[in-house]
Amino acid sequence: MSTTVSVNQSPFWGSDPEESALHPEERALCGGEAWYRELLASLPAAIYTTDAEGRITYYNEAAAELWGCRPELGKSEFCGSWKLYRADGRPMRHDECPMAVCLQVGRPIRGIDAVAERPDGTRVSFLPYPTPLFDSRRNLTGAVNMLVDIGERKQAEMAALRLAAIVDSSEDAIVSKDLNGIIQTWNQGAERLFGYEAAEVLGKSIFIIIPPDRHHEERRILESIRRGERIAHYETVRQRKDGSLVEISLTVSPVKDAAGRILGASKIARDTTERRRAQARQELLAREIHHRTKNLFAVVQSVIARSFVGKRTVKEAEAAVRSRLSSLAQTHVMLLDKNWEGADLTEVIAAEMRPYGDRVKIRGPRVGLNPKAAQNVALAIHELATNAAKYGALSNEIGWVDVSWSVSSSNGSSALCFAWQECDGPPATTPQSKGFGSTVLEVVMRDYGQPQIKYASEGLIYRLTAPLDAIACVGGLQPASRKDHLASRPKPGLEVS
Repeated sequence: MSTTVSVNQSPFWGSDPEESALHPEERALCGGEAWYRELLASLPAAIYTTDAEGRITYYNEAAAELWGCRPELGKSEFCGSWKLYRADGRPMRHDECPMAVCLQVGRPIRGIDAVAERPDGTRVSFLPYPTPLFDSRRNLTGAVNMLVDIGERKQAEMAALRLAAIVDSSEDAIVSKDLNGIIQTWNQGAERLFGYEAAEVLGKSIFIIIPPDRHHEERRILESIRRGERIAHYETVRQRKDGSLVEISLTVSPVKDAAGRILGASKIARDTTERRRAQARQELLAREIHHRTKNLFAVVQSVIARSFVGKRTVKEAEAAVRSRLSSLAQTHVMLLDKNWEGADLTEVIAAEMRPYGDRVKIRGPRVGLNPKAAQNVALAIHELATNAAKYGALSNEIGWVDVSWSVSSSNGSSALCFAWQECDGPPATTPQSKGFGSTVLEVVMRDYGQPQIKYASEGLIYRLTAPLDAIACVGGLQPASRKDHLASRPKPGLEVS
């Protein structure tokens, strides 16, 4: 339902008899209400009018489009929107809107942003311009309001704020400069990277952070920017406030105005120092892995080749290979847990002797073995334990093994003194042929010191005296974590001193 508003009721004309009795020529000059309606309807801005009580008397198509609905003339009050909100998102009643305030105070209201919600749920930010209308006696007859859609402006402001926040919080140095190389903006990343506060460099030449021998680079960069070219991932060196040099990766892009004219350049500089260090570490690690892999394959090949010596069946040889490779793998796990720095001698021995429970006594101080020594010591202990289980003290019900070591110092050098002694077992006899075990115990361990094997009536005795520098890891061994310690701790019955 719509309400027809006559000329005399319209806020444009009022109800003053003198105003209604205008000379015909004057009314013709003004064009009447129809002329005003045609004028307002043709405007792209949203415009509507109310009477003195706030009832809407007219609105143009632009207003209906902004509101997303058509209010009922003569009944809808103050604003034709479905719902209203303040700029901060709080709901706004229609009788609190700028048009209502304008009618209450009788003067124009300016500078108050508002948000209209359409029936479909979409929202639009607008800036209202309500202005009161009076008759010739200054009686309030209504008001006219123009609503300016500022949604795009708000979006642009939000985008600018988001961009500013991103730039300011970026870890990279982001700098802008004009075509003469004068610094225009300088974010916190630039402050951290180059050591200058923004106030120290704004308005100064970019050459302040460029070493003298690289000034020619900047001139070439500016020439490229003037041609509209972009420079990506340029590796170079820049100079900090304290004079130190920093390696960076530089990306430079032209900055243009709305007409496409190039105004300057934006630069993103990323510190590549850590990346280069990581790359160097990766290359070192790759070489180390290559070296260790070759060594591991050499050991595995030796284990397999020598494990068949003296074996009567393939199954017997296979069992020997499996047990030796298992020992080798076990030691590798220990080394990996310590970042390949080395392995603790106690842990190596305890891991190899764990299957024999309380029939083994382990005593000795903490000694960190270098990776190669850890592998060879583990193989040596494995061969001693396997021999004891087959022919020695661990082959009967009462025998046991005493494993001990100490560190002695003399003339400024230290030595490791290691001893394996079997007790309450059958007499040890010299083997008729030597296999892989003898090779490890006598030949391989000779790289570290002087091995001695004694085949005694009370059981096998094996001793090794080695310079500590030849067997210990460089710089010592970091303590194992609690998890590592529990995982490698001997079972009850093994005494670790």
